[in-house]
Amino acid sequence: MPEGPEIRRAADRVHRQLAGRRLDHAWFAFPDLAGQAASLIGREVTAVDSWGKALLTRFDDGRVLYSHNQLYGVWKLHDAEREPDTGRSLRVRLVAEGRAASLYSASDVSLWDEATLKDHPFLSRLGPDLLTHGVTEAYARDRLLEPRFRRRGLGGLLLDQSLFAGTGNYLRSEILFFAGLHHASRPADLEEGALGRLAVCVLAVTRQAYDQAGVTNRDDWAATDRARGARRRHWRFAVFERDGLPCHACGTSIERVTLASRRLYLCPRCQPAR
Repeated sequence: MPEGPEIRRAADRVHRQLAGRRLDHAWFAFPDLAGQAASLIGREVTAVDSWGKALLTRFDDGRVLYSHNQLYGVWKLHDAEREPDTGRSLRVRLVAEGRAASLYSASDVSLWDEATLKDHPFLSRLGPDLLTHGVTEAYARDRLLEPRFRRRGLGGLLLDQSLFAGTGNYLRSEILFFAGLHHASRPADLEEGALGRLAVCVLAVTRQAYDQAGVTNRDDWAATDRARGARRRHWRFAVFERDGLPCHACGTSIERVTLASRRLYLCPRCQPAR
């Protein structure tokens, strides 16, 4: 499933396609939304952003279209007169000034008033989005030390969307590696320097994944791997999906373990258990 950076990049693309334009056409496959489609005609799309793995399309009357791609959903951008070449099932289509954004294969779509969006059954359980909500290093550090989070192992905690929304499996492995922390470490047990380093990495690795389309590796390490002919799935990451390959930092073989029913990758030397 795409993680927060991929959803935010998708939101950016839809934003560029529709924002600042008024809808000429709206269509929904879902019966409970179909009756509201006409009320969106003439409404301006003010912004498209994301919260975790949900995409939020905002209109000038205060309504917000919530959509979650889940495993198979995808937004396709196209001219209004040209249908995308796809065998997927169309769920939503928004058209503004000849530009169209069509959502395929997603099943979790709803229309909300901005004032009640906080009550959405999914969004109400999420923590702040690392790319959308202006999270600072100081805030990230303080949040890690909140009573409900501070005594939990980082390997499981970093997948908990109530901590930070959008952090998934590859980000977990990469954040822990760059912070030099073992997955069993708990925020409550970290020295001040390690805790600060973790807060920095939570933000920096997520931001790099957003800026570089999913690449979290250091530029020099990635360049070395590319020069050796490595596939993108290997040079893209520092440790994720690199089990059996040497750590870029120390040469130790990267290991793969299963934690919280998900794959986690680490360097046993750079991230020792304490």
